[in-house]
Amino acid sequence: MPYANVRGATLHYEVHGSRGPWVALSPGGRRAIEGVESLAQRIAAAGYRVLVHDRRNCGSSDVSIEGPGSENDMWADDLHDLLKQQNALPAWIGGSSSGCRLALLFALRHPRAVRGLLLWRVTGGLAAAKRLAQRYYGQYIDAARKGGMAAICATEEFAERIRDRPENRERLMKMDPARFIEVMSDWNRNFLEGAEKPVIGATEAEIRSIKVPACIVPGNDLSHLKSAAENLGRLMPDAEVHPLITKHYDLDVAPRAEWDAREADLAAIFLDYMKRAEARLPANAG
Repeated sequence: MPYANVRGATLHYEVHGSRGPWVALSPGGRRAIEGVESLAQRIAAAGYRVLVHDRRNCGSSDVSIEGPGSENDMWADDLHDLLKQQNALPAWIGGSSSGCRLALLFALRHPRAVRGLLLWRVTGGLAAAKRLAQRYYGQYIDAARKGGMAAICATEEFAERIRDRPENRERLMKMDPARFIEVMSDWNRNFLEGAEKPVIGATEAEIRSIKVPACIVPGNDLSHLKSAAENLGRLMPDAEVHPLITKHYDLDVAPRAEWDAREADLAAIFLDYMKRAEARLPANAG
């Protein structure tokens, strides 16, 4: 199980494949590598090298509740450093939901490091911003105020981070609850600002500034509105939108099993797009 020291944090990662252009994939939420591992293997089997990793505060990597900037900013900069360590830049950057936000921020913060973007289940809208801000940050602010860091360690999510990497318990317990609340509040505020943007994490001007090829697969629920993906596709200068699951669910999140069942089709969309885009990209594109 390989680990890397990335900007002061220990991150768990895997590389699938041994040849071809580099691709990095990130799952939604704070899911671990397993959220995209099977998709990574499909893409690697077609002639790519695919890096997947547990972001900070995810899976078997370090918990790190620190600023400045948003949690997604931190994830984007971590991925850039990790890919640089692997001599894997420029790369295709892809992700679902929170991984999609990471990919967009990566392209904005490190434009020369990107060959193209693979984006699915794009997040947008006021309802999604409010629900997800509470899911990622608000509930932990409340827990820390009521019970300090012991209460944080007892929450389902952070208990999993401790189970997957026991060192995280000591790291959390050493943290000043006031500092934890301060950082989480900053991240919460940053996330809610995305409610008025075309997609959470990027303004219209920022989206228009992304020049690399982008393949977009819309989501189909209240957190991943089809309209958000279509709007993103209209704003990006070099993008294609490829619907996959057209049935809409009036649920916060559509059934994961349905997306898992269509994974081969999702891989085929991305592989076809990358093949066509690679044919027109210079060898050192980024």
